[in-house]
Amino acid sequence: MKISIASGKGGTGKTTLSTNLSAYLTEKSTVVLADLDVEEPNSGLFIQGKLVNTEDKYKMIPEWKEEACTLCGLCQEVCNFNAVIRLGTQIMVFPQLCHSCYACSELCQSSSLPMISQKIGQISHYKRGKLDFVESRLDVGEEQAVPLISQTIKYIDQHFSQTRFKIFDAPPGTSCPVIEATKDSDFIILVTEPTPFGLHDLKLAVETMRSLNKAFAVVINRYGIGNDEVLEYCQNEKKRLLAKIPNSRRIAELYSRGELVFNQIPEMAQALKDIEDYLLKLSAKVLS
Repeated sequence: MKISIASGKGGTGKTTLSTNLSAYLTEKSTVVLADLDVEEPNSGLFIQGKLVNTEDKYKMIPEWKEEACTLCGLCQEVCNFNAVIRLGTQIMVFPQLCHSCYACSELCQSSSLPMISQKIGQISHYKRGKLDFVESRLDVGEEQAVPLISQTIKYIDQHFSQTRFKIFDAPPGTSCPVIEATKDSDFIILVTEPTPFGLHDLKLAVETMRSLNKAFAVVINRYGIGNDEVLEYCQNEKKRLLAKIPNSRRIAELYSRGELVFNQIPEMAQALKDIEDYLLKLSAKVLS
């Protein structure tokens, strides 16, 4: 069962929930945690395991062969992302804009745009007890997170087909990286906070999940600050509230030191127990 932990805004507690839930679930189930926030992965600060594998990851981009090119301009016409442009007697390729669709290369009648590989990042696989942790990190200067997220999920599918729970720590927001990190998941947990900003971005995340036709539920982090508008929204929209994690200075102190929380804060352990109970029921339906 694939479970993506997402949110409409950054800083709501996705990584706190992802790391603690993954470690908590290993007490009874096999779990793999994947950090899909590839532009700024930080789950590894809390899950420090033994490195067992690393893989460089690549995307395919066109390379212009001037001697074969007839400068017909077809490549520019078919590229929807302006990654290939004809300027006078030159064809310019912008790798950061290329989506590896192969249209320019396949349709080029003079075969002057062969596709070549370009490194975009790295996947690292760690082992900590019963927990497998996969971290993806985009190279500095790379602008597209989606190809690396896609390849990370493929790595998970290939190596952990028998693992009961696959937890994806998704990027924040509602843009393309979030879509890629959630589109094939069985269930989405949306983490929010009881503030006006939290409510605003929760609504955006809810609409995104509805558009993807995804089953989801809500977890409120830092419960006790702000107001009750998030609770009222969930009640009015009839959205399941899985747990409320209290606002706690002690939790913040543990987090700032890179420590897991559930084994030191009873309220956190109870929140994870409530989430686990629901996920076990849900996974039974998914697996059946």
